[in-house]
Amino acid sequence: MNEQGRLAYIFPGQGSQSTGMLDDHLHEHALVRDTFAEASDALGYDMQALVADNADGLLDRTDYTQPALLTASVALWRVWREQAGPAADIVAGHSLGEYSALVAAGALEFAEAVQLVRFRGEAMAEAVPEGEGRMAAVLGLDDEKISELCVQSSDENHKAWAANFNCPGQVVIAGHAPAVGRAIDMAKQMGAKRALPLAVSAPSHTPLMQPAADAMRQRLSDVNLSDPTVPLVCNSKASVLEHADAVKEALVDQLVMPVRWAESVTCMRDMGVNRAVEMGPGKVLAGLLRRIDRDLQAHVTETPAAMRETLLALGG
Repeated sequence: MNEQGRLAYIFPGQGSQSTGMLDDHLHEHALVRDTFAEASDALGYDMQALVADNADGLLDRTDYTQPALLTASVALWRVWREQAGPAADIVAGHSLGEYSALVAAGALEFAEAVQLVRFRGEAMAEAVPEGEGRMAAVLGLDDEKISELCVQSSDENHKAWAANFNCPGQVVIAGHAPAVGRAIDMAKQMGAKRALPLAVSAPSHTPLMQPAADAMRQRLSDVNLSDPTVPLVCNSKASVLEHADAVKEALVDQLVMPVRWAESVTCMRDMGVNRAVEMGPGKVLAGLLRRIDRDLQAHVTETPAAMRETLLALGG
């Protein structure tokens, strides 16, 4: 470990997408355009047009959202490398972002990754019929109260679970729509600052995604996955994975297990990380990092100016 500490690349998940994301990068970098073209060839539709126009709201449909975010994140990572940005000592991704992290770690080819996450999105959408699932963000309750909230709002037929432990005081819950609705009402009575329904119908990271997990297990059996060339901190286990077989298991598990992002960041910090670069659209993860550990330096790459500032800060 050098005197500066270790550097992590962190890759965002669903929710960081937006119409026109990476427009400025597309104009500035042929490598970004080439990455979008590579995704288009792999998927059979125009990825750049999808992101630029969001025709018919397709960008917000999970089977389109997931490949689009992966493409944007990998494009930024490729530009970073082209600009001689410092190499990562550790990589991690929030949910879907784990696939981008695997591409960056040399474990998964990009063209195969975009096809894989499209399948993942389709499997997730099919696992629970539209309208039956729901997700909500709860702010201002500790993890123990969240667990209590989920138990109290569940009954024999409708259940809620903690889905994302994002940072202290910010947890996403998910499950059957009636249970999540009750949880939103109960949260404020338990002292939550806010409880907000999210514009996502698939109850990700809960046992309701078991059909999607089963489908992913079968799909991954045909995927050529290599051992990561740098340690991957797995978001469902909050621990390091170094071998392909363990990574495949984790990619299945993450569909039905909560995202332990706060613990994953702590794991990286315990490994000597003190700097992290968010390789993807937006700056959601950078914000979470600062709330988890104020001593961590969090940098972003979402615009060409932000990329240049981060490269300068990290000596690239």
